[in-house]
Amino acid sequence: MMMTSRETEKRRAVSSSKTPMIAGAVAGVVSRFCIAPLDVVKIRLQLQPQLLIQHALPVAGSTPVGTLYNGIYGTMRTIIREEGVTALWKGNIPAELLYLTYGAAQFFIYAQTQQLLSSYSNFPSSMVNTASGGIAGGLATSITYPLDLLRTRFAASKTIEGKTGVYGSISAAIRGIYKDEGIRGFYRGGGAAVVQIVPYMGLFFGSYEGVKTAFLSVPFSSIGLLVPFNANDHPVLSSLAGKGSIDAISGITAGVIAKTGVFPLDTIRKRLQVQGPTRTGYVHGDIPVYDRGIMWCGREVVRREGWRGLYRGLTVSLVKAAPASAVTMWTYGRAVEVIGWIEGREGV
Repeated sequence: MMMTSRETEKRRAVSSSKTPMIAGAVAGVVSRFCIAPLDVVKIRLQLQPQLLIQHALPVAGSTPVGTLYNGIYGTMRTIIREEGVTALWKGNIPAELLYLTYGAAQFFIYAQTQQLLSSYSNFPSSMVNTASGGIAGGLATSITYPLDLLRTRFAASKTIEGKTGVYGSISAAIRGIYKDEGIRGFYRGGGAAVVQIVPYMGLFFGSYEGVKTAFLSVPFSSIGLLVPFNANDHPVLSSLAGKGSIDAISGITAGVIAKTGVFPLDTIRKRLQVQGPTRTGYVHGDIPVYDRGIMWCGREVVRREGWRGLYRGLTVSLVKAAPASAVTMWTYGRAVEVIGWIEGREGV
């Protein structure tokens, strides 16, 4: 049965609106699995309230409670030694659900917002991209935040004799949080997350589009002279662009810029997420009580641990941001191509 031209156009319109959502979900899942071990390492370091220097103020007694981690390699080695290799993927199920739904929501909202702002405003493209990224990040974070909280709590729980410390399963965690903390318990640190993600996604998408544009038309130094050319006219860069390498490089650069800019808020969010009745049950049993909001939490971290306390885990975060952003944007681009190829086949 052949479709009319109107039905074909309608089908294409619906399909094109779903493409960013499907491709974003695929990109989120693939990216998460690849960087899961680094994410666990980052969370363990961020929640560690003791500095590995003599000048750190005591938090909950004169000696730290629980395991002390030092550096990316040292932390990873300690986790493997004490809990096994699989502990590096702890919290991966809620994290995969988080990345899947977040990726789908983020790219769908970004595409729709970008189209809307471009159609009804005369703002420069860089401003449209930045605003669209911020709006997409804020809304996607609000939708998926309970999954983010579950991911953090599982990653912070130590495995002892094959059993996870605080919660035995995702369903047990959901029941426990609802029973002990209510609905609000699922949104601990949510304010810091929204405050963080809006400038983060704005910086990320704004930087990504800017860097990608620069790569596609960049001054090239040749015999001491700057010779402008387009990447599409250059065989090497044209080949790289075709393989998605420019997407990956642009994603790496944008991820590093955005992550560095908002990292203190990420640390505050992690500290707030493990508050509540289970606070002392995580791998760091001496996590302080932060019960007076975002600003107070930040001041307390600085007072007890210095400014470095807000940036603990930044190195692993940047190491994680590069491959995560590269894999996300590369996979997203390839997923869009595959979806387009499938749609083309169906239209034959």
